[in-house]
Amino acid sequence: MARIWIVNHYASTPEQPLTSAFDVAKALTSKGHEVTIFASSYNHYRFEETRLRNDEGSREEFVEGVRFWWIKTPPYRANDWRRVVNMVVFAVCVFNLGRAWEEKPDVVIGATVHPLAALSAYLISRSKQVPFIYEVRDLWPLVLIEFGRVSRYGPTAWALGSLERFLSRQAAAIVSPLQGAPEYFAKQGIPLEKVVWIPHPIELARYSQVEPADGRTSAKFTLMYVGGHVYGFALGAVLRAAEICQNTMRDSVRFVLVGGGQEKPRLIELANRMNLQNVEFRGIIPKSELYRVMGEADAFILPMRDRPGLYKYGSSFNKLCDYLAAGRPVIFAGNPSYNPVVEARAGIVVKPEDPAALVQGIRHLMSLSADERLRMATHGQTYVRQRHEAGKIGEQWEKVVRSALASTSAVAHRERVTAS
Repeated sequence: MARIWIVNHYASTPEQPLTSAFDVAKALTSKGHEVTIFASSYNHYRFEETRLRNDEGSREEFVEGVRFWWIKTPPYRANDWRRVVNMVVFAVCVFNLGRAWEEKPDVVIGATVHPLAALSAYLISRSKQVPFIYEVRDLWPLVLIEFGRVSRYGPTAWALGSLERFLSRQAAAIVSPLQGAPEYFAKQGIPLEKVVWIPHPIELARYSQVEPADGRTSAKFTLMYVGGHVYGFALGAVLRAAEICQNTMRDSVRFVLVGGGQEKPRLIELANRMNLQNVEFRGIIPKSELYRVMGEADAFILPMRDRPGLYKYGSSFNKLCDYLAAGRPVIFAGNPSYNPVVEARAGIVVKPEDPAALVQGIRHLMSLSADERLRMATHGQTYVRQRHEAGKIGEQWEKVVRSALASTSAVAHRERVTAS
């Protein structure tokens, strides 16, 4: 049995988005390990405090056998300086809390986003003299550079790049859901065997609540997006595609956009200006109700940004796993080097940020027979069952943890022998 600490700023419980950390922790707990997740109590999607009272700075909570330590952080409502302060406060508080505890973990896992959280995890591991595992969910600073947030040659990119290289060298292992992560880190001189690809976990039992698909369509073909309304997804292109559909396909198609995020007010305003009658915005829906809502979809849409420099190492979208597990075809507007929709034969791929191409994909999917759409849906479910089932992902994580512990023990033994 290992005592495992996970530092993940945005980790959440099953009723909220981003359950990957919880699903991994639950799978490890079921194997006899003791897992603690350190996360912020401020809800990144609702922009509100959801866990702690005003007089609390942190609190322990057990959820299905997994221990959470919620840490209070300052509020923000956009990707501005307030969010940076939120990140810094979390990093400082989690380090102080972890270092002060008499309890000692066997291993500490630090997850991005963001790299400051991973740095705190590393510093805790040093103070406790235990191995550090670096979980890389987003590539910093590459993601900021590709989205135009920072200059490739500016001081912010340099600092984040230096931090990423430092953490990758200090880690006993690097774990990433990006299939191209070994190639990415090899360019930094990291041995390939140190980098492990582990896909997102999916708790398949939850998706039994989604109404099974039969390939037939609703009176209005319903295309659904479930996820963050943020800059990283080209939802503006979806609205422009909806406008084309409204003008050329009458009332045969509707778009349902579910979720919250910084871009949502702007998107609603844009839809109103375009007088879109075939677009429905819904707010954040608790996971307990979300699966029923997902059953309304005839297909899901995943609209990526056109950033080949970023996605050449793969993509790590939790929502894509959700879509496939829900048993519906997916229209994937993207061009990553590793394309799960193509690999799974679970839908249609079109050019990113191209409304006309998206409409063409919609028309093509609608033209297929019910059996053809059902085969796509079934292929997607089979794919996630084989690649993403939480129990299998837990086994892969357990191997990484055991390997990190074994390698650290071997190094310590050699040092003792050398010293003697």
